[in-house]
Amino acid sequence: MRAYVQQYYQRIVASYWFVPSIMAVVAALLAFLLIEIDARVPLDAFGESPFFYATQPDGARAILSAIGGSMIGVAGTVFSVTMAAVVFASGNYGPRLLTNFMNDRGNQITLGVFVATFVYCMLVLRSVRDGGEGGDNDFYAVMFVPNIAIFGAILLAIGSIGVLIFFIHHVPSNIHISNVVAGIGTGLCRQLDDTFPDPDSEATDREATGPDEPDHLLWQVPACFGDEVDETSPTVPYAEVVADRSGYLQIIDRETLIKAARAADIVVRMNCRTGIFVHPGRVLFHAWPSERVTDEVRAALVSSIACGNQRSPHQDPVFLVDELVEIAGRALSPGVNDPYTAITCMDWLTSAMARLAGREPADPLLVDADGRLRVIALPDSFAEYLEFSFGHLRQYAATDMIAAEHYLECLEQIAPATRRPGDIAALRRQHDAFMGLARRGLAGAALEVVEARAERLVATLDHPVHRVPYPVPAGERVERLVAARQPAGTTA
Repeated sequence: MRAYVQQYYQRIVASYWFVPSIMAVVAALLAFLLIEIDARVPLDAFGESPFFYATQPDGARAILSAIGGSMIGVAGTVFSVTMAAVVFASGNYGPRLLTNFMNDRGNQITLGVFVATFVYCMLVLRSVRDGGEGGDNDFYAVMFVPNIAIFGAILLAIGSIGVLIFFIHHVPSNIHISNVVAGIGTGLCRQLDDTFPDPDSEATDREATGPDEPDHLLWQVPACFGDEVDETSPTVPYAEVVADRSGYLQIIDRETLIKAARAADIVVRMNCRTGIFVHPGRVLFHAWPSERVTDEVRAALVSSIACGNQRSPHQDPVFLVDELVEIAGRALSPGVNDPYTAITCMDWLTSAMARLAGREPADPLLVDADGRLRVIALPDSFAEYLEFSFGHLRQYAATDMIAAEHYLECLEQIAPATRRPGDIAALRRQHDAFMGLARRGLAGAALEVVEARAERLVATLDHPVHRVPYPVPAGERVERLVAARQPAGTTA
């Protein structure tokens, strides 16, 4: 149930109806409140300033009608401009970016301000009365003009003009490719901060809570989940829990998963991660011991996930990586040929990978409140994220000299942040695979420039602390490379 609540919350956040609806309800309550205050405050309570009062009903109706009519017209224009911007961005940068624009709070608040002002004016307008209405009824016989509420409508109209000015600036700024990429890159870095703990904060936590348990809970891992088990055997000692619906896995509620495993006194090994497509029959979890896995336990385990029609960036950092790769791939396509947009994407991927290289992966062993192992999650690693980002991008960058040179420079900038030999090995694999593609896609002087940058990357990876060498001008690098390749006693 918690997974569905989180999924529904994410859908609300990415909708254009929720924030405007809330603001319209608040505006309606404000209108009723100010009308009640007007009914109880004497006419001369604030003096006789002509600016504050619109004492005639006809004038009050004219003011409210003008404000309300203009606001609903501007709201329609704002909605049309927003849809046009969304269509432009999704068509040029990729359809998956539609989620980012739907989450934009500036567009939602702008639309909500105009709708709320319209609702407020309409509710105040209906309270204006001329004297002598209703015959002998004393309530309608008295003229009533809600002066304070009308003054509030004027303030809302002035505020709406300010919001309109903001919106005019916000829309072109929001669809600027540098801002689009920066928004995705910032979200990716934030996601990685949540997924991979900071080593400094982890060290502080260990000092405060004491040393970890022996062997880091590995002694609690069931033997059937170890490396010595033959996975090709026709029978396995654990139960397989399969999906009962189709869609992209958006939410995995680990707390619900741990509680379900604890209630059944089992150990669950996750066989899925957010972002994958599941369908009925696909194995999501392995549960041990199998004799305790009843239909109720299976239902409780499956209830910890939520699926949807599209991927969501909420728990899926790879989705944000894919968005950057998609923008870069489109920019490097022959029809667009924009290597500098691809360079911007690679810069943000470099920032994310350098941040990731200096951190330890999250602990895949999850325990309950009693310290008992309950869930074994799929491990995350720097090499996987490097393949998802630069590995998926290399086929596009390898055929463009500008993008290829910057691709190798990005790998060079990531190297000093690495702390483990396996991370350096992952960077070497990316270098070897990329140069294999570059040597087939480039030739002549372009290939020589890329070869020079590749040698610089190799030197950085071979350095004891992976220090980036001092920059050398591109022309001089190529000259050195050509001179090194010529036989002794010859001239260029």
